Amino acid sequence: MTLAELLDLNHRKFGDETALIYGEKRITFRELKELSEKSAAVFQSMGVKKGSRISIMSFNTPSFVYAFFGAFKAGAAVIPINHKLMAPEVDYILNHSQSELFLYDGALAGVASALESRSKQIAINSLPEAAGSQVKLLETIMESAGPYSPVDVSAHDTAEILYTSGTTGKPKGCVHSHANVIMAGITGALTMKMDKNDRLLMAMPIWHSSPLNNWFMAAQYVGASTVLLREYHPVHFLEAVMNEKTTVYFGAPISYLAPLQMVSNFDDYDLSSMRCWIYGGGPISAEHAKLLTAKYKSDKFYQVYGMTESGPTGTTLFPDEQVEKAGSIGKTALPGADLKVMKSDKQEAARGETGEIWLKAASMMEGYLDNPEATKAAFADNWYKTGDLVRIDEDGYMFIIDRTKDMIVTGGENVYSKEVEDALTAHSQISDAAVIGKPHPEWGETVVAYYIPTPDKDPSADDIKDFLSRRLAKYKIPREFHKKEELPRTPTGKVMKYMLREK
Repeated sequence: MTLAELLDLNHRKFGDETALIYGEKRITFRELKELSEKSAAVFQSMGVKKGSRISIMSFNTPSFVYAFFGAFKAGAAVIPINHKLMAPEVDYILNHSQSELFLYDGALAGVASALESRSKQIAINSLPEAAGSQVKLLETIMESAGPYSPVDVSAHDTAEILYTSGTTGKPKGCVHSHANVIMAGITGALTMKMDKNDRLLMAMPIWHSSPLNNWFMAAQYVGASTVLLREYHPVHFLEAVMNEKTTVYFGAPISYLAPLQMVSNFDDYDLSSMRCWIYGGGPISAEHAKLLTAKYKSDKFYQVYGMTESGPTGTTLFPDEQVEKAGSIGKTALPGADLKVMKSDKQEAARGETGEIWLKAASMMEGYLDNPEATKAAFADNWYKTGDLVRIDEDGYMFIIDRTKDMIVTGGENVYSKEVEDALTAHSQISDAAVIGKPHPEWGETVVAYYIPTPDKDPSADDIKDFLSRRLAKYKIPREFHKKEELPRTPTGKVMKYMLREK
């Protein structure tokens, strides 16, 4: 089955049921299909055909959803783009993916107007302020769209290209087929026992791999409703749960802790409709697990672990394990997946030992776009080598202790040190830099930079932040800057980051 066929299936099975909720707006499965086919007709009129690629940079709006399905109806693959990225970062993705069409929320026109890519542009959801006559709005064009022409697509054709930052500093595109994406949704639905009576709250960015493929696709697969919150805000999050009686939510740990710190009348919100509180992107301590259970009046918390390459698919720490095994990612792979912990390329780790997680999954990517070398290096006998090093305790539970890939996870966002280091050393007054993650009780980790200024120069932290703000998304910019005369290095020249972490 393809994603376009899933849309058709839901139209037949759940036609007049609610597919999307966005503020006061309600969109049925029937209307979603109609809107998707109208957007497909627009794309086809602009030359999109089977095998084309469409990039979408958007907030959580209905526009994203019908543009997403519209692309599949037109036979195209979708590249969801992080709306927090700056123009150079977006340009790289558009050019690398060879996107023919770039769709962007009108509120993101500042980035769109600064792009150098030759991809055709269409605004979605709203026109930019002071938009000129040359700016096209998808919804306006849809009103006079011609007929949609069905396209023959297979389950093994490319559906998504999901970009994940690479240790080389440039993002890599994870290629996922229709079958991969649907399997990721099935895995989510099975794990949380979702059905058509559920209401998924989408408050984390829908372009993220887990919100999109694990949870939105799970809701689509079972015919559940999705409540779209344009952007996460602690108060709006609580209001949506209470007013829409949502039942399933996925978010970074900070999205659960922020309301406790920022909403003084937290206890006034009725959150009793919720049956699955899911978090990922970092662990929650035993103390925080107890606090959340008490404040949210629920013991239905789940931690999920996975990565963009796998769909994502990985493991789950279930509600009854949250306190006793706090910090663990669980002990077994999810439905449709298998894992093992390897001490070496040939030997598995036993309980009490440490090794790297290797994964197999029906939702695993086909490979990295136009990068056969990286694809080959990532797999061993069809096992994906995650780069996550874990300790296995006496009960078989896994605890991440390090990453072989130089990555920081802050507030659920992945930041690769090399990308930030490259941006830092592009500054004319910085000769060398090293970036690490520092443990943070709420965000998981925070980005910290150590730098060596060029001779006779002394850039301030504010100067460096201003320089980086034009090149990197805000969440990638270090929160701490430490000037150094030299960086600790091995005899071969590699920075010994463990020494910086110990400081």
